[in-house]
Formats: sequence, C-alpha cells, structure tokens
Amino acid sequence: MSTKHPIISVTGSSGAGTSTVKNTFDQIFRREGINAVSIEGDAFHAFDRASMKAELDKRLAIGDHSFSHFSYEANELGELERVFREYGETGQGKTRHYVHNDEEASRFGAPSGSFTDWADFEEGTDMLFYEGLHGAVKNDSVDLPKYADLKIGVVPVINLEWIQKTHRDRDQRGYSTEAITDVILRRMDAYVKCITPQFSQTDINFQRVPVVDTSNPFIARAIPTPDESLVVIRFKNPRGIDFQYLTAMIDGSWMSRANSIVVPGGKMDLAMQLILTPLILRLADNAKRV
Repeated sequence: MSTKHPIISVTGSSGAGTSTVKNTFDQIFRREGINAVSIEGDAFHAFDRASMKAELDKRLAIGDHSFSHFSYEANELGELERVFREYGETGQGKTRHYVHNDEEASRFGAPSGSFTDWADFEEGTDMLFYEGLHGAVKNDSVDLPKYADLKIGVVPVINLEWIQKTHRDRDQRGYSTEAITDVILRRMDAYVKCITPQFSQTDINFQRVPVVDTSNPFIARAIPTPDESLVVIRFKNPRGIDFQYLTAMIDGSWMSRANSIVVPGGKMDLAMQLILTPLILRLADNAKRV
C-alpha cells in the first residue's frame, strides 16, 4: 500500500460487470476532480489472440482442458505486481491495451487481437485504477493485495454472470452460444482456483442476485434488469461504515449480517456512490497531506 500514490483494484471475472463499476468510479473521479490513471487487466495477458489459440491447441493436444485466460500462467501477473509496486513507490508505471475488435483497432492503430506498445503513464496522476480478472491475486509468486489500498470485488451469482457473458460475447463480439459455452466450461477449473480466492482478499464485494428464474442461463433471452435484482454488499472490515446512514439514504435496503447490506438492484449505483466516494476522497486527502 502507498499513502502518497494510492491504488484501487476492481476485480471480477468475464461478464461480472466490472465495466459498469468502472463507469461509476469514472463519475466519482470526474466529479471530485481526481486525476486517475486507468489500466486494464487484459493488457497483462501473456498471449495475443493468435498465440493464445496456438497455446490452447498445444494444451488440448496433451490433455489439458483447463487452460484459459483465467489461469495464472496465461497472464503476466509478475508484471502487474511490478506496475502496482512501482506506482506505489513513484507514481509512475507503464501499460498497454489489448485490442478486442475492429473498432478498437481503429482507435488504437493496432490489429484486432494484438497489443499496443507499452507506454508510460502520464505525469502527475492522483491514483491508479485497475479493472480486470486478477487484481487481488495472492499466491506463491505474487501478492497484489499487498500493494492495493482499496480492493473491490464484483461477483454476481454464477448463473447471472454466465447470462451477462453470453449476451455480451454474442452481441458485441459475434461469438456463437456454443462457442461461449465451451469457453465457460474450459474456464471452470481456473475460475475456482484463480478467480474466487480473490474475493476473500477484497475490502468490499458487490454481488448482484437476480430475483427471477435463471435456472438455465444458456437459453435466457434477456439479462435480468437491475429492478429484477438485489445487490449484497459485504465489507471485510465494517468498522467505520455508517450502516444507519446507508439504510436511511437507500430506500428498500437492509442489513443481512453485521458486515453486509442488501440494496435493490436499481440502487446499486447510488450505493456505490455513497460508499466509495468518501473512501476515495480519504485516499486522495491522505496523499495530499504526504
């Protein structure tokens, strides 16, 4: 952790909704005049699209059906840890972009499925914001939670996560439902071993729970709306959290445990604004004092 150069890490798997959470952070940063540098977890994949396909084919040939982007070895986690550590110490670092589609290819000037070149962060940023798959990994090789000052987990129940991923990958990336299902199956081993342990390291978890039938997520015609959901918000350390204020400000909310509050799905953005804004301002104020 670094008082002078704070780091915020938002972690969730593919289809979890971390991009929506990033939009809320962007709103807070803009409103409060905080200059945050953002990095994406996809930038730290170890393989571009063609190399990943070749690696998958090689693994399948030797009977390994569990290798995926969720796997530790498919990502440059040592490089990500180095970026966290360097930013915490100096306020500097490097990142790049993974180009997902033709639209991004036009924007970044690199082919779809490739990486842009590594580039230095801009000077004088107030904090680092990470959003991706592995922002709270702690294993025998890396300890990312050690360097992050605020760690957020985005963890919808698994059927909802699969529905969101299916609709995103089919509608935005042109994948077939069968191809998406194959990816989900291949990722399950690493999901259990690499993704879920991170949510024990996070400071706050936001878990959206649908209140409509999602029994077969692979035939769902629509993603359950926020109004068809509840959000369970769990605090690792509830000390200093004013639950009475939160339940008064958020209609329909209640405490389910001593460290958890449940809010209507349509109030998730409001809840995040109320909870995260003071935490972000505290990080920024502490940095200025230093």
